[in-house]
Amino acid sequence: MVDTKREIERKYEAGADTGLSNLSDLPDLTRVRGVSAVVDRGAVELDATYYDTTDQRLAAASLTLRRRTGGHDAGWHLKLPVSDGVRDEIHAPLSDTVPPALTGLVRSRTRDAELVPVVRLRSARDVRHLVDESGGLLAEISLDHVRAERLSGGDGTTAWTEIEVELADDGDPALLDKVDKRLRKAGVSRSASSSKLARALSETGRRPRKEAVVAAAPVTAGDHVLAYVRAQRDAIVALDPAVRRDVHDAVHSMRVATRRLRSTFRSYGAVLDRTVTDPVRDELKWLAGELGADRDREVLTERLTAALDGLPRPLFAGPVRDRLRTWAQASRSGSRHRLVAVLDGGRYLDLLTTLDALLATPPLRNAAADTTGKTLTRTVRKDFAQLSGLVGGAVGLPPGETRDLAIHEARKKAKRTRYAAELAAPVLGEPAKELVRDMKALQSLLGEHQDSVMARRALRDLADRAHAAGESAFTYGVLYGREEHRAATAEAALPETWESIHGESAF
Repeated sequence: MVDTKREIERKYEAGADTGLSNLSDLPDLTRVRGVSAVVDRGAVELDATYYDTTDQRLAAASLTLRRRTGGHDAGWHLKLPVSDGVRDEIHAPLSDTVPPALTGLVRSRTRDAELVPVVRLRSARDVRHLVDESGGLLAEISLDHVRAERLSGGDGTTAWTEIEVELADDGDPALLDKVDKRLRKAGVSRSASSSKLARALSETGRRPRKEAVVAAAPVTAGDHVLAYVRAQRDAIVALDPAVRRDVHDAVHSMRVATRRLRSTFRSYGAVLDRTVTDPVRDELKWLAGELGADRDREVLTERLTAALDGLPRPLFAGPVRDRLRTWAQASRSGSRHRLVAVLDGGRYLDLLTTLDALLATPPLRNAAADTTGKTLTRTVRKDFAQLSGLVGGAVGLPPGETRDLAIHEARKKAKRTRYAAELAAPVLGEPAKELVRDMKALQSLLGEHQDSVMARRALRDLADRAHAAGESAFTYGVLYGREEHRAATAEAALPETWESIHGESAF
């Protein structure tokens, strides 16, 4: 059993050099608007052991995993970065070993490496609560006297004093700005370290390796392609915990990253050797399919629910909403368990390792050395020309299943063209950016058509189930007809939309 909370906090230097060795030295924080009182909550002793791989893969990604005793939240804590000063803290009950639920959330980083104790932090914490006029908690301010001991990767010790200001659950982040302003006026400065662990690692032994080394600005076609590939690899790895936690839109975002990678390997075959990348594309296609089992059903459910919401009451016949809800939940439950199993499996982890190896030793071809932008331009033009043929072919077909399939193929090519232009935009400038915008608009139109195709399939399935249960299928037929109309509207708009895009494009 794990719990998650959003942690929003700021850290400040304290100690002899700052004139703040205890909380009584702080400026009067009741002068901060909204703070009515500063309540002494006493002192507590905290003892935390931080875990990482021997080469500090979690620290390199700004993740922290610890086992802590003392205080009100003793147990295991995994902190995942969200933005500057904001982290999601996932809490699991105290145990002797790292809980499996937490090892799963860091597996995309650790792979098959063992998690070992790296640092022990013992803190004497003095706590105050900032409360409003009704006594409600606004924020907690604490002063920590920290002693750090290196357990692996070094043998040093260090000590320091710092101040933390942590916003209460569902608090207004603007309060931290007000407190910050008050502290700075008193001469208090923000901490240079993002976390206690980062400071301990820095001061007691070798620094953690950097996961993403800051490279020189891309110059060659190969540089630009590899930078794009690296960004998508990083996105997959970073999104892994969010997918496991079922965070909104995480599955979709990871799936998009896999699509971008597949499109890049296919479009930029002149830069990266496809005899090497094609097998990787196959594995990415497999992963996208596993991710899509949830996402496709999620999109369909949202669409059908919205369609029901817009349906006049006299057109309802039978327990339509209940059947839709049951249909969505039953399939989702099974696919969620399967997806987590996929992320825990060797095939997925091998794919991540393969992407790492490809970036470390890229299979560059001769065109990768091009610094003129011609290789990037040729690639975008080639994709755009192929898209033009697909759209023209689809428009010339009569309505029906063959046309539906042709439009779907055009939609997939529009995505590939968009990603190729997206990659090239830093070199090709506004023409490529304009093409990205055009492809998004075209994707939206073609996506509306494809969503209608998928919705009609789902409605047929729901109608069959309802009929088998002795229920009326009338409402599903009404929705089916409306979906046919939406698809016809998209088809009718396609020729004019494409003519506008094609006529104005620089490619």
